[in-house]
Amino acid sequence: MYRKIIVAIALGGIEKGEKILRKAASLLDDGGEIIALNVIEDVPSYVAIELPANMVEDAIKDGREKLEALIAAAGVTATVEIANGPPAKAIISTAESHGADLIIVASHVPDFSNYFIGATADRVVRHAKCSVLVDRQKV
Repeated sequence: MYRKIIVAIALGGIEKGEKILRKAASLLDDGGEIIALNVIEDVPSYVAIELPANMVEDAIKDGREKLEALIAAAGVTATVEIANGPPAKAIISTAESHGADLIIVASHVPDFSNYFIGATADRVVRHAKCSVLVDRQKV
């Protein structure tokens, strides 16, 4: 069905990651590729001054290790990629740079500010140039 799938996984919601990785594997063409993506948000400079200098490097290392463990637990073959910046923009940019034909994102339990799907998922759906599967988590 799809030849290149970006699976966006937030470390804060990593428990959803195994499910969406397996979903990606079930939708993947033979010889296709899954890219497990974690996005590290930019830290405002007025906050960064108070944080350790190696915080971003540590976050990248931690993200890579957690995604690799998640991929192993899910039993799928995937490449790990860590991006930096606003999550929706980084997800879309990664999908475009890899020529992905599907992005899979999990939605969280909405609040009044983003009732139907999460803010990041909403932005990805509205701006992506490829198909987007939003995995709606049961409450």
